[in-house]
Amino acid sequence: MRAWFQRFMSGRYGGDQFGNFLSLAALALVLLSIFVPGLFGTLLGALGWAALIYSYVRIFSRNIPKRAAENRWFLAQRYAVQQRFAGARTRFAQRKVYRYFRCPRCRQQLRVPRGRGRISITCPKCGTSFIKKS
Repeated sequence: MRAWFQRFMSGRYGGDQFGNFLSLAALALVLLSIFVPGLFGTLLGALGWAALIYSYVRIFSRNIPKRAAENRWFLAQRYAVQQRFAGARTRFAQRKVYRYFRCPRCRQQLRVPRGRGRISITCPKCGTSFIKKS
C-alpha cells in the first residue's frame, strides 16, 4: 500500500505551508459555520469546503512551478504580517524608554528617548527637522 501511494504521488506537488494554511482555515470556517445560523453560516461552510478542495487540488497537482510560485507568494505575505507584528511587539516592549514619531515628510518611523522635553528631531532618511515633546 505504501509503495502504491509513493508511486501515485511521484511527480505531484505534495504539501507545503500554503496548503497547511488552507486546510486549517477550511477547518476553522467549517466549524464556525456550525455555530453561525442562516445564510452567512451556509456561505462560511461553502467557503470552507472550497478551501479544503483547493488544498487537495494543490497537493495532487502536477504543475509544480505554479504551486511553488503560489507558496512563495503566501510566504511573502506571511512574512510581511509577521514583521508588522514584530515591530509592534518591539515598540510595546520599549514604550517606557522611547517614544516613536513619524517624519511628516517621508513617513519614516523615528525613535527618540523619553523625558528629554521638547527636542528637535532630524529625519536621517530625508533630513527634515521637526520639534516634538519627548
